[in-house]
Amino acid sequence: MTLFAAVLSGCLLFCFSTGAIAAVQITVTDQQGQPLEDAAVELLDPANKIFAQKKAEVKQQDLTFIPFVSAYQIGTAVDFPNMDKTRHHVYSFSPAKVFELKLYANKPEAPVVFDLAGIIALGCNIHDYMQAYIYIGESPFLQVTDGKGQVTFNDIPDGTYQLKLWHPWQNADWVTQNVQIKQGQLMSYQLAITAQEKPKKPKKGFGASYTP
Repeated sequence: MTLFAAVLSGCLLFCFSTGAIAAVQITVTDQQGQPLEDAAVELLDPANKIFAQKKAEVKQQDLTFIPFVSAYQIGTAVDFPNMDKTRHHVYSFSPAKVFELKLYANKPEAPVVFDLAGIIALGCNIHDYMQAYIYIGESPFLQVTDGKGQVTFNDIPDGTYQLKLWHPWQNADWVTQNVQIKQGQLMSYQLAITAQEKPKKPKKGFGASYTP
């Protein structure tokens, strides 16, 4: 661990224990209590929606979409750069955004703007095993859990929020919950996913293991 990382880690631990900064940490697990990576977490204040145009990207590298799951706010313009030597044909038939980027190399001429909330399932018309998902939400407080099943929201005001969770492998819809947010909180929630129902992430040369 670098000196900077160590200092940052120590600062976060101190801040969570003292409430010195506005930070809330949320951990998401599966039904076995194991940390759940790639879960979209959204904290929405329906009375105070803030929209800002943002830019993001989902790249194609080694015949894989990266990241597997991403989460962006409504109005985000997403680029789909192709880092591979072969061309890709990216598409989505999802109700929240139907689009098609026909065979191309490098970078499409224009990004795709996502203007409706919902789940976007991505595919490649040339490589069937390539899959990825984009969660489009209404809130600026929107992240995807890391390998420890965690997200950290900084500078979030105290108040009542709607907590929304989603993962491509969940076997039951998450019921939106109202949660009271206070600075320095550590919160934990569980999604209905069992080990037996967890497919592997799509990888180069593997068949598709999940169909929405």
